[in-house]
Amino acid sequence: WMPGTLTNQITTKYLEPRLLIVTDPRTDSQALKEASYANIPVLALCDTDSPLENVDIAIPANSKGKESIALLYWLLAREVQYLRGTLNRATGWEVMVDSFFW
Repeated sequence: WMPGTLTNQITTKYLEPRLLIVTDPRTDSQALKEASYANIPVLALCDTDSPLENVDIAIPANSKGKESIALLYWLLAREVQYLRGTLNRATGWEVMVDSFFW
C-alpha cells in the first residue's frame, strides 16, 4: 500500500473507490486511516483480535489462514455476481475456490 493513494490527488496512483475491502485491519491500518479521511466506507474481514477503529462493516472471520481468506473472497465474489444479475442462484458457479488460493 502506497501512502497517499486515497488522499493525495497529485500522485499518479490516486484512486477514488466507493468501497474499501481489507483482509486484516491491523495490517491495513494505513489504508483504513486514509479511507476515514476520504469518507470511504470500509468492509473488513476481522479476527477476534482485530481493531475495529474506522471499520464500518466487520465480517467475523479467520483472517489468518490462507484457505479461510480464499473461501471468504470466493463467497464475496459469488455474491457480487448474484447481485449484479450475471449469475443465477439456481445454477452453480464454475469458478472453483482453489482459484482464490493463489
